[in-house]
Amino acid sequence: MIAYLGADGQIVDVRETSPLPVQVANAKPVPADTLLIATTNLFLTGERDLLGFANPDLPTLDGCGQYRKLIWFYFREGAGTTSYTILARATDHNGAPLATGWLTVASGTLPGGANSWNRLEIPATGDAYYDQYRIVVNRTDGSGYALISKIVGVR
Repeated sequence: MIAYLGADGQIVDVRETSPLPVQVANAKPVPADTLLIATTNLFLTGERDLLGFANPDLPTLDGCGQYRKLIWFYFREGAGTTSYTILARATDHNGAPLATGWLTVASGTLPGGANSWNRLEIPATGDAYYDQYRIVVNRTDGSGYALISKIVGVR
């Protein structure tokens, strides 16, 4: 017998109880995929993407068209003021950008202090579905540190 103690103090046989005492209704899984895990060296100054590349034409993430939103989790080992810029663009069926340049989706200063976890949603509101993203960071003040990132794509 599989049982639990009911609110009235009586033993309830779970096999005879329908629905089960704990039931999740209207729940559906949200498909999400890990797209990037990287450590960025912010001991150096100057703009670079999360992979450490300074070339402004290289994407940090590619093949993201199926995701409506990206979630960027990051851990700051230091408190140095760090700016970020999130750029996006669409590509053709061969993976070539549809036009030159990037669209700025978001920019600002990374929130959080030393030894803190934080997260940013890309875009902050609405949906995106861009094919490529370039996520650029630049420590503009304070001591250098390592920035540990994980980016998850949500369908």
